[in-house]
Amino acid sequence: MTSIPANTNLPRDSHALDNVEDFVTVLVAGQLFGLPIGRVHEVFIASTLTDVPLAPHEIVGLLNLRGRIVTAVCLRRRLGLPDAETQRGMAVGLELGGESYGLLIDDVGEVMRLSCDSMEAVPVHLDAHWSRLARGVFRLDRQLLIILDVDAVLALDDTSRAA
Repeated sequence: MTSIPANTNLPRDSHALDNVEDFVTVLVAGQLFGLPIGRVHEVFIASTLTDVPLAPHEIVGLLNLRGRIVTAVCLRRRLGLPDAETQRGMAVGLELGGESYGLLIDDVGEVMRLSCDSMEAVPVHLDAHWSRLARGVFRLDRQLLIILDVDAVLALDDTSRAA
């Protein structure tokens, strides 16, 4: 598990605590992304994938996770990035519309509690495809944390699909 410094610069008053959100952080191609913790069901190793003929490029297969059929979606492909040379098989379990998904990632970080007041809009110069998949950005000490819109990431229609 990757060690990522936690953000401890949160205001101490009770009103400020009402405006915080927890994010599960993940790494993909060296970039730090955040997923709202309320959308993450589990983190697991994706093993024994079954190919899905004619599936969109982002879908790398199906897997059986404790009796549930889970669609494995490669976040690298979803972001338009090349596949990793070696796959660790890390995945984040998500749901959308009653369907289970495993979002394949390079590595999982830690849970970060961040003030929603410090989230900034998606930068105008961010790749247009990435912008459609992002909710906002947090500035951390040494890097940016891009918060992903889970619904947009899992919407595998023709208009949001990576090239």
